[in-house]
Amino acid sequence: MNMKGIVLFGHGSRNSDWAQPFHAIREVIHSRSPGTPVALAFLESMRPTLDEAIDELVKHGATEIDIVPIFLATGGHIAKDLPQLVVSAMERHPGIAIAVAVPAGESSLVIDAMAAYALKPQFDNN
Repeated sequence: MNMKGIVLFGHGSRNSDWAQPFHAIREVIHSRSPGTPVALAFLESMRPTLDEAIDELVKHGATEIDIVPIFLATGGHIAKDLPQLVVSAMERHPGIAIAVAVPAGESSLVIDAMAAYALKPQFDNN
């Protein structure tokens, strides 16, 4: 039986508060699909790394993994760094299917949501 896991992949930051939206996205996924394992992963300055996240999902039975880059667009990290990390993960876990989605900011769903937000933005009252 196949089990799909999801990795929400971001750049990372030295400021731990930066990752709050990733945690919020993971919670929404859990509420909509309680049986789907979701891991966070970061390229720089934060943990878990992509390798650690994939290893953890495989350890818990994932046979298919979708990596969802929470980036606005394809830049150097998505075009160069991510493919190398995926090849390495596939070599460590033969037989595990790993797919990489387009960056979130290139999805028509996200573009529509961002346009709707721009029309009715929230402002910090501080």
